[in-house]
Amino acid sequence: MARELPTRLLRYTACAALLALVLSAGASAAQKGQQQATKRGTLSQLPGKAGCLTGGSKGAKSCAKARALAGPGPVLGSRAIAVSPDGKNVYVASSKSNAIAIFQRSKATGALTQASGSGGCIAAKGAEGCATAIGLDGPNSVAVSPDGKNVYATSRGGNSIVSFRRNPKNGALAQLPPTSAGCYSALPVPGCASGRGLLGADVVVVSPDGKNVYVGAFLGNAVAAFTRLTESGGALEQKAGSAGCIAEAGAEGCAPGIALGAVEGLAVSRDGRAVYTGSPASNAVAALVRDPETGTLSQATDGTGCIAAPALAGCTTGVALEAADAVATSPGNDVVYVTSLLSNSVTVFQPATSSAGLAQKEGPAGCTLWLKAAGCGFAQAMSGTEGLAVSPDGASLYVVAFSSSAIDVFDRNRETGTVLQKPNKAGCLAVKKEAVCTPARAMAGVASVAVSPDNRNVYTTSFLSNAVDVFRRHR
Repeated sequence: MARELPTRLLRYTACAALLALVLSAGASAAQKGQQQATKRGTLSQLPGKAGCLTGGSKGAKSCAKARALAGPGPVLGSRAIAVSPDGKNVYVASSKSNAIAIFQRSKATGALTQASGSGGCIAAKGAEGCATAIGLDGPNSVAVSPDGKNVYATSRGGNSIVSFRRNPKNGALAQLPPTSAGCYSALPVPGCASGRGLLGADVVVVSPDGKNVYVGAFLGNAVAAFTRLTESGGALEQKAGSAGCIAEAGAEGCAPGIALGAVEGLAVSRDGRAVYTGSPASNAVAALVRDPETGTLSQATDGTGCIAAPALAGCTTGVALEAADAVATSPGNDVVYVTSLLSNSVTVFQPATSSAGLAQKEGPAGCTLWLKAAGCGFAQAMSGTEGLAVSPDGASLYVVAFSSSAIDVFDRNRETGTVLQKPNKAGCLAVKKEAVCTPARAMAGVASVAVSPDNRNVYTTSFLSNAVDVFRRHR
C-alpha cells in the first residue's frame, strides 16, 4: 500500500495537469472566439496609395491618381458605387466628370487599379481618354446585373438611364446602340429613346432575378419600370401604359402612388416580391408590390404601402424619417434599413409576412440617431446620413454620413436584424475633425458605400475629396 501511494499521487497529479491544460485551452479558444466576434466587421483603410484613389485638383496627395473621378457619389444619388458579382471590378458614377470610372479589383487585397485608355472609364464625348457614351450628364447611380453582363447608370442632368455591355474579362464597358435603346431619357436627347417617370433620374437597381431594372426619379416623384431583355444583350424596354411607372397622383400616365416625393433610395427585396423606396420630400419609405412574373409595380392603399414621419395621409406613422434617403435590404430578406438625411438616422423595418408592407421595429431597435432622441438609440459621427450597405454575410451594417465625412460601423444581429454601433473608435472612420473616430483619408463628403461579394472589402465614394476609399474588412 505504501508503494502504491506515490504511484497514485503521480497519476492524480498528471490527470490534474492534463485537466488544467484542457480547461486552459478551452478558455483560450473561447477568448479567441470572443476577440474575433468583437473585431468582425471593423475596417482598416489600406495603407498608402492603395487606400484611396482621387481625381481632380482636390485629391489627397497620399492617394493614387485616377481619371473620371470628379464629383463621385453626389448627395443626390445614394448608389454611386457598385462591385461586380464576380468581385473583379468596381464601378463609380462621377457626376462632375460625366463619366463612369472603371476599376479592376485585386481579390487578394481589395486594392483598385485603373486601366489606361478607354478600358478605364466611359464618359460623355469621350472625355479624359475614356470610351464615349451618350446620356451621361451628371451620372449619380450605378448597378451591375446579377449575371455580370450589364451595367446600368442613371444621370440626373440627363434625366436618363444608360445601358452598357460589360466585358467579363477586364470589366470594360460599351454602351448598347440606340437600336437597342442604350439610353432612355425624359428629355429629347439625341440617340436616347423617350422614357416616362425619369425626370431627375436618381437611383437604379436590378431585380435579383435579373428580369427588371427600376429607376427612382427625384423630380418626377416616380419609379420607372423596365424589362431587361437578356436575349438582346441586356437591352431595356419600358413597359407600356401604367405598367411602365408608378408616380405620385399617377403623373405621366403612370400607376398612382403615394409617399413617392423625390425618390432617392431604392432596393428590391431578396425574394423579388417588393420594391422599397426612400423619399425625402415625403419623409417616407414606400413598399411597392412587385409581380415576380411581369415586374409590374403596384401599391396598397390601406396604410400598409408606406410609413412616414411626420404623419402623412394614407401611410402608417413612423419615427426618424425626415428626408428619408437610401434603402438597403439584408440577406435572407428579413430586414429593411433606411437612412434619413435630416433625421441623422438609420431606421429598421420588418417586412410584413403576407404583403409587401413594412412595420418599423419598436423602440431603440427601430431607430438610431446621431443626436439621441426619446425612444431611439444613439450613434456617433452620423450627421447627414446618406448611403448604406449590409455585408453579404449579414454580420455588419455600414452607414456613410456626408456632413460627418464618416463611415459608421454597426454590428448586426442576424436573427432579429437589430443593429448596434461598435464602441469607441471601432465604430467609425472619419476625417480628423471627428475625434471620436479612427482617422481616415480622402473622405470629405462621403455619400455611397458598397461591400465586396466575398466580404473582404468596403468601398466608399467621397464627393468633396473626388475620391474612392478602400478598406479591408475584418472577418
